[in-house]
Amino acid sequence: MELRASTFSWSNSILTSFHISQPVSMCRTKKFTVLCLDTDKNDDGFNKSQKENQMVVSITGATGFVGRRLVQRLHADNHRVRVLTRSRSKAQSIFPGKKFLCLLCGTCLVRDFPGIVIAEEPEWRDCIQGSYAVVNLAGMPISTRWSSEIKKEIMQSRISITSKVVDIINGSQDVVQPAVLVSATAVGYYGTSETQVFDEQSPSGNDYLAQVCREWESRALKVNKEVRLTLIRIGVVLGKDGGALAKMIPLFMVFAGGPLGSGKQWFSWIHLDDIVNLIYEALSNPSYKGVINGTAPNPVRLAELCEQLGHIMGRPSWLPVPDFALKAVLGEGASVCRFWKGKGYFHRELKSWVTLSNTPS
Repeated sequence: MELRASTFSWSNSILTSFHISQPVSMCRTKKFTVLCLDTDKNDDGFNKSQKENQMVVSITGATGFVGRRLVQRLHADNHRVRVLTRSRSKAQSIFPGKKFLCLLCGTCLVRDFPGIVIAEEPEWRDCIQGSYAVVNLAGMPISTRWSSEIKKEIMQSRISITSKVVDIINGSQDVVQPAVLVSATAVGYYGTSETQVFDEQSPSGNDYLAQVCREWESRALKVNKEVRLTLIRIGVVLGKDGGALAKMIPLFMVFAGGPLGSGKQWFSWIHLDDIVNLIYEALSNPSYKGVINGTAPNPVRLAELCEQLGHIMGRPSWLPVPDFALKAVLGEGASVCRFWKGKGYFHRELKSWVTLSNTPS
């Protein structure tokens, strides 16, 4: 399936993590600033005209690296978000909905994320039914040390939640059945190679991650045929606030910022904002159906990535991080950053991105 990059409009800055969707007026004193809400708004933070254009989107994995940014983006554009979680307290700490009293007015309320619904598993059915779309991002992070128990959990966390979401959708009456399911998977589907180029039609690989992705996707493919399904095989997501970069930088600091291992490994990456833009577009664009590789169009060798990071961090990039150091930190998970050469639909110059991501916000 071919998509054109011109469909999108990219931003050149990281989205703010704090957003107030309601117009505010500023009441100033010498000692403090107070925010007062426009009283014409409804308590959930949206007016009638906004509600007419809203999508209602239920999201699993909303507290993860990609999920957090997606929630922020949808909320900033006045869509209704339902966070499907296994830990209400964790979700509430990330998306606070607390009310604050205006010290001057005594009646005004300010909330970080008005209108967001946070639901634990027993409430998922009620949230999914009546949603326009479901985004399935849940799964245990793979960038960790892999014991046999961890490998089992990596697999099971993806299969069980995807199966639960699909079962709820399939069991819904037509009037409340979601129209769209956007389900994450990974470029690990293709296996590993130093020389092959993979696109959406390439066969699956034979290693553990390929097996995980096949099982993961097979559960999503069981969704009713009238539901538009988009499977996004995501590359290594890079952003300044977490993800793969958070794992890499400590190694750079200890080993002088050199390439990881031989440095010849292919690194299929995508910027955090770009993967969020892709998911966002897949929600509303009916041509987004089937498998899409969520990667930048041109992978880079790890040596190139590390050279840029080393330059920005003021570290020499000639001393490589040895394989044993990678495996000491990530175990078998060290294979995550190897040999993926995916064909994708996005472009962000690596050097420009590294400069942006290391600019203080």
